[in-house]
Amino acid sequence: MELYLDLCSQPCRSVFLVAKALNVPFEFKHVDLAAGQHYTEEFGKISSMRKVPVMKDGDFILTESTAILDYMVQKHKGPDHWFPSELQSRARVNEYLSWQHTNLRANGSKVFLLRLVFPMMMGSEAPKEKMDAAMEELNTSLSLLENYFLRDKPFIIGDKVSVADIVAVAEIMQPVGTGVDVFAGRPKLSAWRDRVKGHLGEELFKEANEVIMRITELPQHMDKTALEMMKPKYQKMFS
Repeated sequence: MELYLDLCSQPCRSVFLVAKALNVPFEFKHVDLAAGQHYTEEFGKISSMRKVPVMKDGDFILTESTAILDYMVQKHKGPDHWFPSELQSRARVNEYLSWQHTNLRANGSKVFLLRLVFPMMMGSEAPKEKMDAAMEELNTSLSLLENYFLRDKPFIIGDKVSVADIVAVAEIMQPVGTGVDVFAGRPKLSAWRDRVKGHLGEELFKEANEVIMRITELPQHMDKTALEMMKPKYQKMFS
């Protein structure tokens, strides 16, 4: 199995963490998003989506992180708690995976883009009103994670960790990498994060998040040609 990943991406970290936790044998294929490698002709032969993660298992190619997670758990017979067979527990996992794309993931990414990418592409800090609005949306998503999905349970589906927890913790680390303390005043969320980290192991958690925790160094290492190539897209988006 080949996994095409860039660990600065939340979905890629989710796939990486679950693959490692399940001891799935795979070859790590680094696709450098900052260098625009997902736009190359070579990567286009792997996936016309031009996005990561991508899984290649023999001749079978799969995109979309949640589909890849399900596939890996099913193929490698992971413990049932990762993607439960019991109907209602599985529905809870799918409920979170359906919700997160346009909520916690989207809002964490928005904060990430405004804090890190906006200054690179626009030459100035993001306007305060845009940043404040993005933080408000992120905090709304964090509150829903705490008060709806977690409630008083150790993990999203109950007493055991699932892929939903891995996806959620990968998403939370995205704004953390830019210096946003999403855990401030949220002891329940902090305790949950520590339980997920404890299940994965300190070494694996650190390995998966090392890139994002150094992401503020990206501008000084970014390829100038790649930066100029991506500027029009981001300038249009930010405008």
